[in-house]
Amino acid sequence: MIIQKTKLISVRKLKTNKNLSSLIEHSESIKDMVQACADDLSTVNTVLKKELSTKNPQPSIKNAIKKNSTVEDKVQLAVDELNIVNIELKNEVKEREVIEQELQEVKIQKDVATVASLHDALTGLPNRALFYDRLKHGVEQAKRHSWNLAVMFLDLDKFKQINDEFGHDVGDQVLLTIAERLKKITRSDDTICRFGGDEFLYLLMEVKNERGVLKIIKKLIKAIELPCDDIGPNLIVKSSIGVSLFPKNGDKPEALIKSADKAMYAAKQGKLGYAFA
Repeated sequence: MIIQKTKLISVRKLKTNKNLSSLIEHSESIKDMVQACADDLSTVNTVLKKELSTKNPQPSIKNAIKKNSTVEDKVQLAVDELNIVNIELKNEVKEREVIEQELQEVKIQKDVATVASLHDALTGLPNRALFYDRLKHGVEQAKRHSWNLAVMFLDLDKFKQINDEFGHDVGDQVLLTIAERLKKITRSDDTICRFGGDEFLYLLMEVKNERGVLKIIKKLIKAIELPCDDIGPNLIVKSSIGVSLFPKNGDKPEALIKSADKAMYAAKQGKLGYAFA
């Protein structure tokens, strides 16, 4: 909603600048027309003055020339005033362009900061705050449309051992690799997040039954357990996954995450790979 409003304001500003530019062009054309009139008057006055210098002019002709000269001065003054107005308008457009550029830069910085605040710094995945927001929205949608959804709590087995044996840099590379694999198999309507440490949460929208969830679980396990040969020889990571279902295991985000977390610990303790709440 905020982004849409910002775009609307930008469009309005763009239209305003276009209107100003059109006004300047129109004003410039008027100035050129008035300048042409001033030049014509000046030419006529010059010719008349030359003619009168060789003859005996009538008083009425002298008065006409005098008035003509006065009109010429006024027209020229109008040209000068129009020129000043046009310069000020052009300066106004330039100032607005500078301000809009600065506002655009601020907007970009704000957008970057917003994205950073909602995503994990290491993996780029949504963080727990964004996941919770999407889960909350998902639950509302599920209630409205009588859908089922699943929350999966995923923990990497023996990750501390990887950090202790190979170092935290290798551990970070493992997390990045797993995150990329999870991204590739995440459906467009679903959300995968890094919950913290070596834990991930997966929101699975519009599921029919446990059998449908199980298919996704098997894909996740297969992807996670691919060898990490680019990180270290014979390095294979395994995981434990706990699953909770809406509305069976809870009708609120907190309850669903808690149930999935408990199921994950059951899977880890029993070395089952996965377990349903």
